[in-house]
Amino acid sequence: MALEHALLVALSERPASGLELTRRFERSLGFFWHATHQQIYRVLARMEADGWVTVEVVEQEGRPDKRVHTPSAEGRRVLADWLETPMPMETFRSELAVKLRGASYGDRTALMRHLRDARADHALRLATYEQMEREQFPDPTGLAPGLRDRWLVLRGGIRLEHFWIDWITEYLQAHEMETS
Repeated sequence: MALEHALLVALSERPASGLELTRRFERSLGFFWHATHQQIYRVLARMEADGWVTVEVVEQEGRPDKRVHTPSAEGRRVLADWLETPMPMETFRSELAVKLRGASYGDRTALMRHLRDARADHALRLATYEQMEREQFPDPTGLAPGLRDRWLVLRGGIRLEHFWIDWITEYLQAHEMETS
């Protein structure tokens, strides 16, 4: 997947200026796909040059004009084509997994400390996702397809955080029993 596709999805949900898109990205798609604001602006400019987005200039009082991006017909076609393309199987590439496998060759005590910190980070992200679900989808029955898709992706994030917390906990418990 290219950043262009993630931006086309976000702009299809709601047209936005670069700044608005960057802020929305950080609160939603950014949990699954990282991009800096410089990358977003650079890709938006390329998408405009390629005809994938149209730009409406909105005058603002006391501030520079705002450029609101919307997918063009070509951008919608590109997104539709990408959505129809078969996906490769997701791969599991994890620094954590390699460190766990190699823990016997270094300072396990330091690793265990880092694991506790990582578990706390995942617990915090899980709490954030669960709060988002409560606030944005208090009753997910009967959601329109676009909202249902967003809710289901959020549910996937919740399940993924449960996985990380459970796996790290299992590892910590197995090695804490060893030292007891």
